[in-house]
Amino acid sequence: MSENPLTVLCVATYEKGAEFLRECKRQGCTVLLLTTDALKDLPSWPREAIDEVFAIPADISRDDLLKGVSHVARRRRLDRIVPLDDFDVETAALLREHLRVPGMGETTARYFRDKLAMRQRAHNQGILVPAFTSLFNDDEVNAYLDAVPGPWLVKPRSQAAAIGIKKAETRDQVWQHIHDLGDMRSFSLLEHFVPGDIYHVDSIVWEKQVVFSAAHRYGSPPWTVAHQGGIFTTSSVPRESEDAQVLDALNRRLLDTLGLVRGVTHTEFIHGHDGRFYFLETASRVGGAFIVDVIAAATGLNLWHEWAKLEIAGEHGRYEVPAHREDYAGLVLSLARQEHPDTSAYDDPEIAQRIDLPHHAGLIVRASSPEIVQARLESYASRFLEDFYASAPAPDRASH
Repeated sequence: MSENPLTVLCVATYEKGAEFLRECKRQGCTVLLLTTDALKDLPSWPREAIDEVFAIPADISRDDLLKGVSHVARRRRLDRIVPLDDFDVETAALLREHLRVPGMGETTARYFRDKLAMRQRAHNQGILVPAFTSLFNDDEVNAYLDAVPGPWLVKPRSQAAAIGIKKAETRDQVWQHIHDLGDMRSFSLLEHFVPGDIYHVDSIVWEKQVVFSAAHRYGSPPWTVAHQGGIFTTSSVPRESEDAQVLDALNRRLLDTLGLVRGVTHTEFIHGHDGRFYFLETASRVGGAFIVDVIAAATGLNLWHEWAKLEIAGEHGRYEVPAHREDYAGLVLSLARQEHPDTSAYDDPEIAQRIDLPHHAGLIVRASSPEIVQARLESYASRFLEDFYASAPAPDRASH
């Protein structure tokens, strides 16, 4: 690396990935950051790890983006192009294909961004998904509503988390949500609401093989927390449990189906009240909401760091998952009434990390037993309601 350092262009139109940038620099890379005009001067970027920052308008056209980055490539050889958030996956794929840089292309990227594409692909390969339809054709929507009982969800195809999701209890509500979308209706889908527990599996994939995965279960589903309020929790699934084994097999089958060669993934499944696991959605990125920190607490592995290492290794290098712990961890997180909430009254020895974010209260706990983790989270969630809890309307779309 020191003789021929790689140049890594990181695409980040949201403020994310500081640890990825730092790890690339530790590995000896030249690190370039492509972000928006609004974010380029943020003091929170790890400037010590970035060699040069390039800014673009948030609404830049496809052709202007290609011209601008091609101009950068005139004086810097771009060896890797990496998106640091969901919203940059397709941008990075476009740039890779135009500049012939190795990595995920536009076809595969679609399966990790477009909720309709990933559902169709999974369904066609025999993976169970909630019944769904596109919103392209009125007759097809009506046929779907005749065949699939409510309630239903109208979901944006390319948003992240619970942003923009609308729940409908009646046929009229479905059509009202569709009409509200106007000319943007083709960018959403309609899906049967399957009640159950939501799980997420976070993985490292190397040469089409899942070489590390960690399964966790949300307390309340993210959609419920975003739209109805409450405390967000997630905790490790006991590794020897039947649920963990089923999730691991499903996750491996899904990622093989979607064609990921190298990368990290965050995939969500629902364990329906009918006893079956359904695929919900996946992303070729690390999990948000401090999930990276939860996994690091349990294992010692930071998925931002590991992602950087395998991207640098690329198609001709080698990557091995480092030796790591197999403890259990969990997170309790809430919007807070206070700008800087004081969590010092929470002093159990299992507390591994305190979340430092304005108007948020959060704790990560670690233990050798999943039962201890779960007990702490349940206790803290109850106390958070009294000590800190605040709520805010769910956003209809992501904001820069």
